[in-house]
Amino acid sequence: MPEQQPIVLDPTGFNRHAEHTALRAQGPAAHVDILGIHAWAITDPALLKELLTSPAVSKDGRAHWPAFEETVAIWPLALWIAVENMFTAYGADHRRLRRLVAPAFSARRVAAMKDDIAAMVTSLIGNLAGLPQGQDVDLREHLAYPLPIGVISHLMGVPEDQRDAFRAVVDGVFNTTLTPAEAQANAERLYEQLDQLIATKRGAPGDDMTSLLIKSRGEEDGTGLAHRELRDTLLLMVSAGYETTVNVIDQAVVHLLAHPRQLDRILTGDYTWEDVVEETLRLEPAVAHLPLRYAVQDIPLPDGRTIPKGDAILASYAAANRHPDWHGHTADDFDVARPSKDHLAFGHGAHFCLGAPLARLEVAEVLRQLFTRFPHMQLAIPSIHLRPLESLISNGHQSIPVRLGSPAES
Repeated sequence: MPEQQPIVLDPTGFNRHAEHTALRAQGPAAHVDILGIHAWAITDPALLKELLTSPAVSKDGRAHWPAFEETVAIWPLALWIAVENMFTAYGADHRRLRRLVAPAFSARRVAAMKDDIAAMVTSLIGNLAGLPQGQDVDLREHLAYPLPIGVISHLMGVPEDQRDAFRAVVDGVFNTTLTPAEAQANAERLYEQLDQLIATKRGAPGDDMTSLLIKSRGEEDGTGLAHRELRDTLLLMVSAGYETTVNVIDQAVVHLLAHPRQLDRILTGDYTWEDVVEETLRLEPAVAHLPLRYAVQDIPLPDGRTIPKGDAILASYAAANRHPDWHGHTADDFDVARPSKDHLAFGHGAHFCLGAPLARLEVAEVLRQLFTRFPHMQLAIPSIHLRPLESLISNGHQSIPVRLGSPAES
């Protein structure tokens, strides 16, 4: 095939669905420019699943990307590739780090949080019901944000007075319009917050994951966390633990309000809130593109091309989820009745998201309580006029203005 010009990914995420269509038009893998870095965006779901489980693909840029050192010095997304935690680990090192974190998201621990999550949602919905009727309310700000922040803060032991600061810097991590200097300054503020959290939990440890991870540093069998690994593991859990869930709540609410007939069928019991969660994850995954992976060896593609050893690879989950070979000619439609809602929103293989069960629980509980309490809620503006987040990674809206309508009796 002739060499294709790279598609320059829009850092503002302004028209991501048209962009994903253009990526798929280049075949199973597309040449892309990500803020000046060239990579292969994988949009074919079968190929993406294969590469996500292949030892021929690594997430360790230090070991497997020749351009790593020169890139981290100048790239606005340097934090995404330079952290030292299970997100960027490969092979045995990844398995070691994942074992340390996995207990926080065990089925037993998630089940134990169910009542607490329901209570948090009830409180937030009660706050909405107390607002003056008739005014527009930003549901992203007043519901989609505070629940995941509350849940992950409970899990990690983040004190109340540190949560707003974490939110501000985590939002910066996902903002792909920052300059390299702005991104570096944001990363420094984030690490200051992490150091403050570590100091707080060292002084007053508790039954939370931060305290348990700090304790693991004292292990003498080589399985504990080095200091950099500790900070970066906390970074991963705090940031991924809430930003992604915020976006799923956001997108689910928007699509239900834009499709009132489907909402009616859920409220009458034809379909479940879990159906909504899975269709939202398929149609609008919280992370559109996830940087980066690297070819450990030459990788032949189905169309005869080759990803050379050492090249960067971008997992383009949003484009893959809507691939017509997977979900047919209705792949771009929101349909809670879709028989198969398979998706890659939580990744695939060894790096599959540990927090997936917790996120699913949070989103379903929010939707159930929100639409039960406010069955007449409407978007304050047409959904096509909602502004996307300024990110090629994070898939959500800057705000969700709604008119709640009269609340049902609680």
